[in-house]
Amino acid sequence: MSVRTAGKKIGRKCICMTAGALLVAVLGGCGSSGERIQGAIELIRSLDYQGALEQLDSAETDGENIRLINRARGIAYMGLTDYEQAVSCFEAALAESNGLVQNVDFDLNFYLAAAYTKSSRFPEAERIYDAILNMRPGEQDAYFLRGSVRLEQGNYQGAKEDFDKVVSMDPSNYDRLIHICEVLDYAGHGEEGQAYLRTALASGEEGMDKYDSGRIYYYLGEYQSACMALEEARGEGSAESCLYLGRAYEATGDYNYAANVYNTYLSQNTGNAEMYNQLGLCEMTRGEYAKALEAFQAGMRLENTTMMQTLSFNEIIAYEYLGEYMQAYVLMENYLKNYPDDQQARREYEFLSTR
Repeated sequence: MSVRTAGKKIGRKCICMTAGALLVAVLGGCGSSGERIQGAIELIRSLDYQGALEQLDSAETDGENIRLINRARGIAYMGLTDYEQAVSCFEAALAESNGLVQNVDFDLNFYLAAAYTKSSRFPEAERIYDAILNMRPGEQDAYFLRGSVRLEQGNYQGAKEDFDKVVSMDPSNYDRLIHICEVLDYAGHGEEGQAYLRTALASGEEGMDKYDSGRIYYYLGEYQSACMALEEARGEGSAESCLYLGRAYEATGDYNYAANVYNTYLSQNTGNAEMYNQLGLCEMTRGEYAKALEAFQAGMRLENTTMMQTLSFNEIIAYEYLGEYMQAYVLMENYLKNYPDDQQARREYEFLSTR
């Protein structure tokens, strides 16, 4: 039984992180769309993908924009983890092009590449990013994502060229540097990933704020330095500073203080699902399973959280540790209806069926 973190070493999920962010960011951003399409987009935002597909069928019957319908269908199928259907929808939307390259064409190609990546069709994804970069050589997201899929294919040198390009274009984008570090670490190139962070720290530390230097120290495994920097950054009151501060203390083994960091933040700011998840993880490590369950469920009660899958999975694991196997089994059965491609959850479900 293992819970899920949204923090350090998130593995292959990081490869699609930027693509996923693009999907969310441009849901409603491509041209004018009809009432039913807009309704479907709202359903997608609320994670009701099946309802969105039904709404889009009605939109097609009403004669709304078929290109935007297929685009939205592709996003809904992505949410349902039916990536082959998503590919078909995005390809159908691209086929409706009038021959003039528009923003929506780049938007659709990013979607299509993300669907290819999620279905492990990495060569196809790489070709899409090649095409995007041929038309728009300044697309930083495309370089990062192409580097990631190149890495998946064992092409470390090609990946490094893309990552070097991204860094050279925006050396102060520390979020991107950390994503690169995570992807390289997951692929077995942790030292190479840390080299990017050490270079950033050496070249920019004087002008770097304490939050950025603290989390870089955290990813370098220098947890005491991370704690000192992030304690200073904590005074600004941001959720991100408190999350990294707590994680750094967890990494030193001081789970009691870490839990205090999370609880102090949540006593004043109750709307952060990631903070509730991290508190739950910390309580699990302390053996406080009832408190962990309470934290996960508090996060799940928040509206429009993007953490619902992680929180739902961790809620189930908390019930397992509490010995409530029937409740965990029922919840896992429902979980798999929403996230059918989660192989770890399927293994957990098989375990629960024997209890």
